[in-house]
Amino acid sequence: MPFVIFAAPLLSDNAFRMIDAAANLPDVQLGVITQDGDDKMRHLRGRAAHWRVDNILDVNQLLWAARELQTRHAPIHRLFGAFEHLQGPLAEARQALGIPGMTADVAANFRDKARMKTLLREAGLPCARHRLAASLAEAVAFAEHSGFPIVVKPPAGAGAVSTYRVESLDQLRRALTQSPPSAANPVLLEEFVVGEEHSFETITINGKHVWHSLSHYYPTPLTVIENPWVQWSIVLPREVDEKEYDDIRAAGRSALDVLGMQTGITHMEWFRRKDGSIAISEVAARPPGAQITTLMSRANEFDLVQEWTRTMVYDEFRAPQRKYAAGAAFLRGQGQGQVVKVHGVAEVQRAVGDLVVDFKMPQIGATPSTSYEGDGYIIVRHPKTERVEQAIMKIISTIRVELG
Repeated sequence: MPFVIFAAPLLSDNAFRMIDAAANLPDVQLGVITQDGDDKMRHLRGRAAHWRVDNILDVNQLLWAARELQTRHAPIHRLFGAFEHLQGPLAEARQALGIPGMTADVAANFRDKARMKTLLREAGLPCARHRLAASLAEAVAFAEHSGFPIVVKPPAGAGAVSTYRVESLDQLRRALTQSPPSAANPVLLEEFVVGEEHSFETITINGKHVWHSLSHYYPTPLTVIENPWVQWSIVLPREVDEKEYDDIRAAGRSALDVLGMQTGITHMEWFRRKDGSIAISEVAARPPGAQITTLMSRANEFDLVQEWTRTMVYDEFRAPQRKYAAGAAFLRGQGQGQVVKVHGVAEVQRAVGDLVVDFKMPQIGATPSTSYEGDGYIIVRHPKTERVEQAIMKIISTIRVELG
């Protein structure tokens, strides 16, 4: 019986979902490493061995926990997790312990966005121009060469956190004066790509890309961050194998080959410019956020999280046929203060209630989220993509979360 370890900083609802999926695999003995104590293990008591660390991003602590669990149970068959910032430490720990999986060099290809883009451009793959700037002078030089606007982000960021658009040299100087870049703490600058933003998800096993999905973002996450009143949405079309996506399927798979992807799931963000050309933004070697895992599960009528854990543990993936399109509308508060009322729910229920498969409504009295994912969501599905798009537009144009 293989002994596998799942690592996560905290035992969040999302982490529990993944841990449950691993525990439900046949003939698996499970270990869990977290920063949470045994009191947070809840229903996992008796189903998984647990080891607590103070800082799971510290490779030495991660190694200590893994070795202690191995001594008490069995040799470790797999060590994995979903948290973006944990991918590097997990890779280092695997190499130190001789456990199969992504190596530290490959993890760095995915985590260091400047390194990633350099590798992709050197391979002739389409991505935005970029520069890793260690000083204000280097940042200004890139901006003057690239032209405005440009995007400023941390080299190892995730989920558009600390990412913003800069429109002029004055804005750039003001932004970087407050937090000056240095050799130890550089800033990543990118060409601002104008176009529609999408994602491309792939399951890869031993270097072979065995399954894919894709989505459309309405509008781009950066636009949503810049406009707190905008209610973001994602649509997964049913037609993922149509000719119109030939270019991103080919470029996306080539990009994963260049970055060294062997086994696991990836989440790629990419743009289609107005002239029809594509540009890869960045790739993460982890399950996607923003309810995309749920959307893929609903569109294909399977449990993607369960199949991802099967991939990570057994190098197996049961690829289903896509039966539906699916979409998520994210509900965001407008105004200041706490959530006081959610308008338009009854109208949406009458119009598209038969399409709703998942939802989480904003809680009255709650402090609004600072995330572009907002304070709740409604997920719909239908065999026809256009019907899902219509339903999503109805939801985001009708639902209003009032703050006060």
